[in-house]
Amino acid sequence: MVIEQVHREDALPETIRGYGRDTMTLGWEDRLRVRGRRRSDGGVAFGLSLPRGTILRGGDCLVVDEAKTVVVVVERSEPVFLIEPRTPQEWGLFAYHIGNRHQPLMITEAGIVCPDVAGVEQLLDQQRIPFARTTLAFTPATAAASHDH
Repeated sequence: MVIEQVHREDALPETIRGYGRDTMTLGWEDRLRVRGRRRSDGGVAFGLSLPRGTILRGGDCLVVDEAKTVVVVVERSEPVFLIEPRTPQEWGLFAYHIGNRHQPLMITEAGIVCPDVAGVEQLLDQQRIPFARTTLAFTPATAAASHDH
């Protein structure tokens, strides 16, 4: 059983609305991998073959017809840096420095969020960007694209 399409809950076909529900809890990097073998939190095994460039988001539904199950994607909270710019200039400058180092970032009402991974803390310290550590579900503003200089 290979899933080739993602649905939103409100757009599920009528014939599927009676299926059982399961979840699949994924971090942001796993939500970028849309091809290969997967297993739901409840143990339903299936294959994914979604269009390249697809990013799975919380609430996305994967229909496993053979198991009469809808697997709902849950975004796992992960360690992140939260940067809270105070001025429009800081928003631009901080986002520029993070993006210039090819680090993914997410923009929220509260601030700029980037994953707590090797090298990011050093970047923030070098550029004197104030930050706090927290855990949030992280979805980058755009999918990472290949880039050459």
